Amino acid sequence: MNAPAARKRSERAILELTALYAQYGYREFRMSKFEEYDFYAEYRSFLQEEHILTFHDLSGKLLALKPDITLSIVRSVKEGVPLPQRLCYSETVYRAAGDPRSFREIPQVGLEYIGEIGLYAMCEVLSLALDSLAALSPRFIMDVSHVGLAGGLLAETGLPALEQAKLSACIRAKNAHELTALCAGNSVSPTLTEKLSRLSGLYGPSETVLREARTLDVNEATHTALSELSALCGALAHAGCGSVNLDFSLLNDLSYYNGVIFQGFLPEFHTCILSGGRYDSLLRRMHKPGGAIGFAVNIGLLDGLGTPPEPYDADVLLLSGKEADAAETLRRARELAAEGKRVTVRETEDGAVRARETLRV
Repeated sequence: MNAPAARKRSERAILELTALYAQYGYREFRMSKFEEYDFYAEYRSFLQEEHILTFHDLSGKLLALKPDITLSIVRSVKEGVPLPQRLCYSETVYRAAGDPRSFREIPQVGLEYIGEIGLYAMCEVLSLALDSLAALSPRFIMDVSHVGLAGGLLAETGLPALEQAKLSACIRAKNAHELTALCAGNSVSPTLTEKLSRLSGLYGPSETVLREARTLDVNEATHTALSELSALCGALAHAGCGSVNLDFSLLNDLSYYNGVIFQGFLPEFHTCILSGGRYDSLLRRMHKPGGAIGFAVNIGLLDGLGTPPEPYDADVLLLSGKEADAAETLRRARELAAEGKRVTVRETEDGAVRARETLRV
């Protein structure tokens, strides 16, 4: 009989990442598969999802299969609860699969830090995001931004929210040509237009990009953003957490996100596998205390890589022989298993089982 099959990549990652977060005091958050649809509908723009999978329960209430974990975690925070709260999760969310008539299950692992968000809190969460990526692949990329820089520059235009949203879309798309045309059509000054255009194209190692980004400092919001990014990147480097890139085209909904945001990539995938950020504004809208920062890892992507081969089928091949005492063989197998070893019992060594060591009863 062969040794148990190797765990899928996603299963291994879930165990490894949840153990990592527990080391830093994050406790597990569990939720139902369902929430009332009205709850998600109220915060649909935070979800950035047009379609939510809904159904009626037996009482006629409209429910939704959960498209997001963060909203449920924030809602769970009770008045007067001691802060900060460190929560982590391993859950499945349900999202549209391109075609709104079909949905896909997405296993996620993530964490949320809820409370006063100072430099250490940001460093802790970003360092765990970097450690999460490193656990999945040594060749990861982390892109970091701060919505305050784009938000401060957009505020300087004095344009209505709808026009600012159009400029934001150009920044996200790195479309400097369309951005320049929109600015011209809205009588934005050439100086400010040039700064917005340069912002959309800024990308690279933090120490290099920060120097150029400082030339875009125009008000208190941009100054705060640059100061936070400088302190954060310096602290991560000092602690040996690894390097990050700055990408100011990374821009989330300014009505929810108010600080650092980030995405993580692995070379095997064309989409980000990790995304997160600071979202104090969501807590205020939900009438919750403090601020929050967190991230989620799309663990489901890993299974597309297949199950990694294992060099051994078992840790111990226990040879019993035809005349061996069954009771003694069982006792010895259980003893080895209690030591945490994978055991396969066979009568003879025929090469069918690859084991780290071979023992005889």
